[in-house]
Amino acid sequence: MKFMLIMRATDEAFAKMANVDFNEMLETIGKYNDELIRAGVLVAAEGLDDAAEGVVVDYSAEPPVVTDGPYGETKELFGGFYILNVASKEEAIEWAKRAPTMGPGFKTEIRRVTTIDEFPQDNEWVKKERAWREATGQL
Repeated sequence: MKFMLIMRATDEAFAKMANVDFNEMLETIGKYNDELIRAGVLVAAEGLDDAAEGVVVDYSAEPPVVTDGPYGETKELFGGFYILNVASKEEAIEWAKRAPTMGPGFKTEIRRVTTIDEFPQDNEWVKKERAWREATGQL
C-alpha cells in the first residue's frame, strides 16, 4: 500500500527552521531518507518552495479566482511530502514518528494513496490511464 506523509508546519515553526544550519538540516533529512531507501519503502519525497511564491486557484466563482501567497488565514502550511510503499497504515505511522526536524508546530498527515485498480476497470478513461501507466512503466 502507498501512503503519503504530508509534512505540515505553522508559520512560527517554519520561521524557526530559518535558524537551522542548512547543511545540518540536509544531513539530518538525508540520514532519514537513506533509512527509507535502505528499507525499500521510499517511492518519492519532495519539499515545496516558500508559500509566498505559490498561488491558490479558488473555484468558488466563475471564472476561478487566483490568489497569490502567502495566504491570509494560514494556520498550517504544507511544506513537503513523502510517498511510502509499506504494508500498512501502522507502518506508515511508525515511519512518520521517526521523521527528523519535528517538534512543536510540526505535524505529519498520513493519507493512503488510492490505486487505479480501485476504479471501474470498464470505464474508458480508466482504460486510457491504465494504458499510459503501463506504457510508462508505472504498472
